[in-house]
Amino acid sequence: MPDLLLELHSEEIPARMQRKAADDLKKLVTDALVEQGLVYEGAQAHVTPRRLALQVIGLPVRQPDQNEERKGPRVGAPEAAVQGFLKSAGLNSIDEADIVADPKKGEFYVARIHREGRETAAVLAEIIPAVVRAFPWPKSMRWGEASREPGSLRWVRPLQSILCTFGPETEIPDVVPFDIDGLRASDVTRGHRFLSRGPILVRRFDDYIAALEKAHVVLDLDERKRRILADANTLAFAQGYDIIPDEGLLEEVAGLVEWPVVLIGRFDEAYLAVPPEVIRATIRANQKCFVLKEASTGKLANRFILVANIEASDGGAAIVAGNERVVRARLSDARFFWDTDQKPLPEFVGSALKPLDQRLERLKALNIVFHEKLGTQAARIGRIAKLAGLIAPLVGADAGKVERAAGLAKADLVTEMVGEFPELQGLMGRYYAAAQGEDEAVATAVEEHYKPQGPSDTTPSGPVSVALALADKLDTLAGFWAIDEKPTGSKDPFALRRAALGVIRLVLDNNLRLPLSRLLDAAFDALPVKADKAALIADLLSFFADRLTVYLRDKGARHDLIAAVFALAGQDDLVLIVRRVEALGRFLDTEDGANLLAGYRRAANILRIEEKKDGRTYEGGADVALILDRGQEEERTLVEALRLAREEAHAAVKREDFEAAMRSLAELRPAVDAFFDAVTVNAEDSELRTNRLKLLDALRAATHTVADFGVIGG
Repeated sequence: MPDLLLELHSEEIPARMQRKAADDLKKLVTDALVEQGLVYEGAQAHVTPRRLALQVIGLPVRQPDQNEERKGPRVGAPEAAVQGFLKSAGLNSIDEADIVADPKKGEFYVARIHREGRETAAVLAEIIPAVVRAFPWPKSMRWGEASREPGSLRWVRPLQSILCTFGPETEIPDVVPFDIDGLRASDVTRGHRFLSRGPILVRRFDDYIAALEKAHVVLDLDERKRRILADANTLAFAQGYDIIPDEGLLEEVAGLVEWPVVLIGRFDEAYLAVPPEVIRATIRANQKCFVLKEASTGKLANRFILVANIEASDGGAAIVAGNERVVRARLSDARFFWDTDQKPLPEFVGSALKPLDQRLERLKALNIVFHEKLGTQAARIGRIAKLAGLIAPLVGADAGKVERAAGLAKADLVTEMVGEFPELQGLMGRYYAAAQGEDEAVATAVEEHYKPQGPSDTTPSGPVSVALALADKLDTLAGFWAIDEKPTGSKDPFALRRAALGVIRLVLDNNLRLPLSRLLDAAFDALPVKADKAALIADLLSFFADRLTVYLRDKGARHDLIAAVFALAGQDDLVLIVRRVEALGRFLDTEDGANLLAGYRRAANILRIEEKKDGRTYEGGADVALILDRGQEEERTLVEALRLAREEAHAAVKREDFEAAMRSLAELRPAVDAFFDAVTVNAEDSELRTNRLKLLDALRAATHTVADFGVIGG
């Protein structure tokens, strides 16, 4: 069966757009093929800085013929209806339609339409230009004379040529005949911009891969990554170094070169006095280079790996020298920032304030706004310090250290280094705090109060860090809830989902028993905006419940068990919630668990039916005196069993032994079965009926000591 080969050759595609562009090309073309009835065997897309390529194998030569029956109006219908039917069905007259009898509705016109399939090449000639014109680049441009015309082609960078062939593997394929804004499809491509000369004739995908490799182009993005990493590790190892892994940078660099050539450069050892994270950020951000560490000590080395896109005649010496000059200049700037940030500010010369405290005073003086509705950064620092002080005794943190860390936590935002590299906020605060002699716990908290920033980030464990990190995140959540800037759908511009997950991980990873409701109450009280605090706390706790559900589900917990625990009112102790969920899961896997669930469902099903029929609930508890006076022996047995089970369950829950609580409730099963076997719930005596339904409600309510069994599936 024939294969399709498509290449869109252009100026350099930004590295961050490449992988998604390849996926988009594959999906758009294959979806369009399937929509046209052209089923294929397989497809693969590739991307380099200058080309998008797609291979689709196993396409049919032509579309299958289509037969369609289209039902029309009733015989004798108005002429307008008949004419509309003829037009939609493509018939010239009603004589071309068949008449079909329907026993119930009479006779109807039916058009039997036969469409012959078209040649696949002709379909491709329509599909591909449409895909190219509608391609979903995040940013695109027009160029040349054609750009003056309305509706002219837009592409991420100027499109230079299109290769498009279609044909069987054993024959010379044909060029698919189409053009886009004067660019006509052909069977010709070009190799590397500098290392290759002249056009390359291409027939099929295997020829294409081999021809590009010969012309110094590695088509596969992952293969370029593999070669870069292998060559970098080999070069570093040969000189006694290890490369510091950086998957994001590797992906970006592989998107910058078609023919990767790995080289090694160096910088002056004097720059190693600057923190290693600064050196790495400088070299990574400005030169897209990898930093190295000494294999023997693990310390940062004064070497870096660069990846060129050309095999130079001098072995890359000039390329290395050029990169070294730029790196030297950038590191010189970084060292200047590092030194400047540790010196007194001009307005504080002679002051007793330490450098980081001076930056804090500058931050306050500048009135830097955190959010227009939530005040300045300085005001937020005050709120965080107050809330962190409230949290400190709950997590075993020294109150004085927490207060000091809270005061310094945001000071590095106005340092020269963070101004140049915002991603180093917090980290530079730790360095500067340590440099001015702050307690180690304080310096660490300044860095770690932003953590965890994602699912793979570490969670702080030091009490001072934990108190400050919780305060920072709770203030953020309360603030944006108060001004109604909550996440909606896929939009979360203030990263509030991440903040909530950060709180959850801080609490669970450190096994903290915190009253979230009380902490949120304090956070809302401190805000400059006022709102319905009770409603906001309830809504925010519901948000935490959603985030915890996602977090636990990712760890394998059943979503219905999580919902069963969250259905209970007043759940704001995250550690206790998780323990309940875990205990519930273990218990339901036992015979006692199955007994408890079965007994609950039997009672709940009867109650649900009768409550719906009667339009009322049966809460309030059964009249024990009535049962003792007029009830059956099985009723009296169930009442006593229920009393004992409820007392034992409450005592077990109080000591947080949830499995023991559920075992106590499971022991009700014999009494429940005997009750249902011998007692008619819907008795003719309305007083007895009501009392028996209330007894079942008491049984249902007893299980809510641990969870709401009504939402458990299975």
